Amino acid sequence: MNRICTTQGKIVLAVAALVFMGVLGAGVASAQNAHFIRAQSDIDNVTGDLLCSWKEAGLGDNQNIDYTCSADGTATYVCVNRGGANPSAQNKTTVSGPVSESGTFASGKNGQITASLTVEPPPSDITCPPGQSLELASASYTNVVLTDTTNDVSVELGDQSTGCLLPDVRGACS
Repeated sequence: MNRICTTQGKIVLAVAALVFMGVLGAGVASAQNAHFIRAQSDIDNVTGDLLCSWKEAGLGDNQNIDYTCSADGTATYVCVNRGGANPSAQNKTTVSGPVSESGTFASGKNGQITASLTVEPPPSDITCPPGQSLELASASYTNVVLTDTTNDVSVELGDQSTGCLLPDVRGACS
C-alpha cells in the first residue's frame, strides 16, 4: 500500500508541475506583443542608400529577431569623363527593381530592439569607357516596408528620393 501511495504521489506531483509550467508559459507568451514604437526611412544624399531605422518593443528578453527592409528602387547612373561631364546619352542609364536588406538583431534583457538597415540602390547595367567613371546621379525608393519577419509585423515607411547627386556634372541630371 505504501508503494501505491508513493506512485500516486509522484503522478500528482508530475501533473501539478505540468499545469504550473503551462500557466507560466502562457503568461510569458501573452506578455510578448511585438510592435513598432517608431520607424522611419531616410536617404543618404551622398551614396543614394536608403536607411530604415526603428525601435520595436514587446519582443521578449534575449530573442533574435529577423528584419527586412524592402522597396521598389530606381537609380540613374552616368559615366563622367575627366572634364567633369557626362559626354553622351549612351553613357546614362536608369534602372529599376526590387531592393532589400535583411538582418538579425537581439532584443537584450529589455525586450526591445533599436536598429537600422541600409538598402543600396539597384545596380548599374552599364560600363563606362576607359577614362570615365561610373557615378550615381540620383536614386529613389517607393513602397518602402519594414518587416519583423520573426513576428510577422510590418510597417510602411515614407518614399524617399535624392534629387540630383551630381549637380556639378554637366548632363548628369538633365
